[in-house]
Amino acid sequence: MGKLWAIGEVLIDFIPQQKGMALKDVTSFERMPGGAPANVAAAVSKYGGEAAMITKLGEDAFGDFLVEQLSQAGVKTDKILRTKEANTGLAFVSLKENGERDFSFYRNPSADLLLNEEEIDPLWFGKGDILHFCSVDLVESPMKSAHKKAIHSAIERGCLVSFDPNVRLPLWESKDKCRAAIQEFLPMAHLIKISDEELEFITEIHDVENAIQSLFKGNVLAVVYTKGAKGADLYIKGKKFESEGFLVNVQDTTGAGDAFIGGFLFKLLEAGAQPGNLVDLLCENHKEILRFANASGAFTTTGKGAISALPTKEQIQKMIEE
Repeated sequence: MGKLWAIGEVLIDFIPQQKGMALKDVTSFERMPGGAPANVAAAVSKYGGEAAMITKLGEDAFGDFLVEQLSQAGVKTDKILRTKEANTGLAFVSLKENGERDFSFYRNPSADLLLNEEEIDPLWFGKGDILHFCSVDLVESPMKSAHKKAIHSAIERGCLVSFDPNVRLPLWESKDKCRAAIQEFLPMAHLIKISDEELEFITEIHDVENAIQSLFKGNVLAVVYTKGAKGADLYIKGKKFESEGFLVNVQDTTGAGDAFIGGFLFKLLEAGAQPGNLVDLLCENHKEILRFANASGAFTTTGKGAISALPTKEQIQKMIEE
C-alpha cells in the first residue's frame, strides 16, 4: 500500500462553545487541531493507511500541540519543520445553527507559509504514493514554490496527485488572486475534489456539467463533485457516477470535506491507485469508494472539530451497512 503525503497548512481551529452566534459575539472557544491537508492525512492514517505531513510550524506551544495531535492520530511528523521566524497559524470559527461556519484567520505570515522549495526532497516520494494539497497555502510565499517542487517531484516519481481547492476567501487579497492561483494548479493534479459551493466561483461557468468538463485540462483524469448532505458525483471523461449522502444529526461541518476526500484517497491507496490505472480503478470500484467517502464525511459532522471528530473504519462500515 502506498503512502499519503499531505502538504500545506496545519493550524489551530478555535471552535465556539456556542452555536448560532456571529463570530464577534462568541465568548468561549475550544482548541482543536486543524488545517485541511492535516485533516486528510489524519483520516487516511485513522483508516489504516500510512500518511505524512509536509509543513512548517512555529517554535511555540501551538506548534508543539499540533505535532503531538498529529502523532497521536498516526500521522508521520518527521517532515514537519519548525521555525522562530513566524508563529503557528490560528483560525477562529463561528457556527450557525445548521453547523455551517464563519472564519477569521491569524497569519501574516504563519510559519507554514515559510516552508521553501529547498526543504522538499524529491526522494521522499515513491510509486504508488499519493500527494494531496489544497489552496490555502498557494498565496504568494515560499510555500507556493514548495508546492510546485513537491508536485513535480511526485509526478516524476510516479505518484498520483490530488487537489482539493478548499476555497477560503478571507485569506486572499482578492477573489481574483484566489481564483488565479487555483486555476494555475488545477491542471497539475490527476484528481480534483471540488464542492458545489466552489465550482462556479473557480470556473466562472454557471452550468454545472459544463463547469466540471472545463476542469479536464492538463493531468486531470477525474473530478469528484461534492454536494454536502446530497452526496457526491464522480466524473471521468465521458462518464458520470452518482452517489447519495447519509442523513445524520449535524453538529459541526468543520473538516467534513476533508474527511470525505481522506476516505476517498484511503480507498485509492488500498486499491493501489496510480495515474496509469486510476480511470479503470474508479470505473470498477466507484460505488464502494464513494460510499466509504460519503460515510467518512457524514460521520465527521456529528462531532466537533475535524481530526477530533473522525470516525474509525469500523464506524464507517457500520454506517454503510445500516
